[in-house]
Amino acid sequence: MRNFRKSYFLALVFFLITAATFAQSELKGKVADFLTFQPIESASVYIKNTTIGSITNADGNFFLKVPQQHLQDTLVISSIGYKSFNVVISEFENGSDIYLEEDVASLDEVVIVADPRPTTGNGIVQRAIEKLPNNLPEMAYLQKGFLRHKERNKKEYKWLIESAITLYDSSYAAGAKDHLKINVDETRKSYDLRDIDSLFTFSAYLKSIGSKAGNISINSVKTSALIDAIKWNDSRVNGLENLFKGKLNLVRNSDVTGALLGKYTLEKHQFTLDTILVDNGRKLYKIKISKGAEFVGLNTPNIYNEGFEPKGWIYIYYDNYAIKRVEYELVAASEVQKRRSKSLFDTQVIHKFIITYKDYDGKMYPNYIYYETPKLVNTGDRSSDRVKTEAVAGFDKDEQYYYTIQEILFTDIIQDHELIKQELQQNDWSADIFSSKPYNESFWKNYNVLLESKEEEKLIQDLSKRASLYKG
Repeated sequence: MRNFRKSYFLALVFFLITAATFAQSELKGKVADFLTFQPIESASVYIKNTTIGSITNADGNFFLKVPQQHLQDTLVISSIGYKSFNVVISEFENGSDIYLEEDVASLDEVVIVADPRPTTGNGIVQRAIEKLPNNLPEMAYLQKGFLRHKERNKKEYKWLIESAITLYDSSYAAGAKDHLKINVDETRKSYDLRDIDSLFTFSAYLKSIGSKAGNISINSVKTSALIDAIKWNDSRVNGLENLFKGKLNLVRNSDVTGALLGKYTLEKHQFTLDTILVDNGRKLYKIKISKGAEFVGLNTPNIYNEGFEPKGWIYIYYDNYAIKRVEYELVAASEVQKRRSKSLFDTQVIHKFIITYKDYDGKMYPNYIYYETPKLVNTGDRSSDRVKTEAVAGFDKDEQYYYTIQEILFTDIIQDHELIKQELQQNDWSADIFSSKPYNESFWKNYNVLLESKEEEKLIQDLSKRASLYKG
């Protein structure tokens, strides 16, 4: 009887500890500029000295789930170029508006100093590249993240998937191709209405596997074959593997041959120091990215992905040259790429990539990733009948061209060797976002996700209704 009571007591204690651990408080609010009252997008909202955090959406709104054990910790809201907002979480007025004041340092005051620091944009970026081994993780780690992958035209969504993912990286020193893994852990939303718009993709897919396309109609294609074609098209440019292991992961993959932000970056880029900003009390350089002497190319297999010029910004901390944020676009520049981009995509901006980093234990870890690119589908008709097609009654150009967006918000950083070893052994390490998974309600109750903007929420609701009708 005594042993039973003891066991019961221990089980009760374990239950209470577990319940306290998983109990969550939900914080929400809106972040805006103090002078203009305009919403601040992508502001960081996080618990100080932890990896728990989120970012604001296009409307400046945020939503953050906070474990009970952190209620006496400090909530930090920060954005580059503004003074940070700090408050004890238990004292935060839920649903309130937070106004951030501008905070800009003097360019002359910072640059004209006695120590031998680089004073040009090119020199600062080169120093930052040299310092990457010091500023990026040198030990293996895991990160948990939330993925939102969507495809749309100018009027509506055609595809949406939201998943929880795990990233494993053995270290910056090891090549990402063989030492970085991604796994799709859970899925909470998955709507796909792209089958009726994919015959052009299907023709390209057949060509890739050595089959003749011939005359294709939507009724002649098996659903399973169409799904294979869609997955193939997604993985060519937009797959998670490509996103993390490809050239556009500029900072992580800067040490590979032909890297865009590597040893020979000045051949294809020029960097101009614009000003000095402040981020959470730390000064950082804001540097403009522009074209160099050569075109930029991605050397993507089976896709003409060459002939671009770069545009964007890079933000680098003044004190240790750590890269905080990169905003990077590849714009059609060669005559061939300009014609191709106009014909197939109706845009000259073919790749738009943004990545921000979080300073944790003196190392910079990915915090948020945004990648946007136009999508090749049959509605982007480039044939001689194109003018005739566009003249047909009811034709809507806003429905013709598609683009995809991937967003990833990273939260937990795991450095414990035993936990990493256990996850490496147990995970399937499949980056297949199409894999069917049952909805795990209890999992999503405690998981931080990206908050939709008002426009996104409306489009997602519309897509879910259309998906239900389509299935019916």
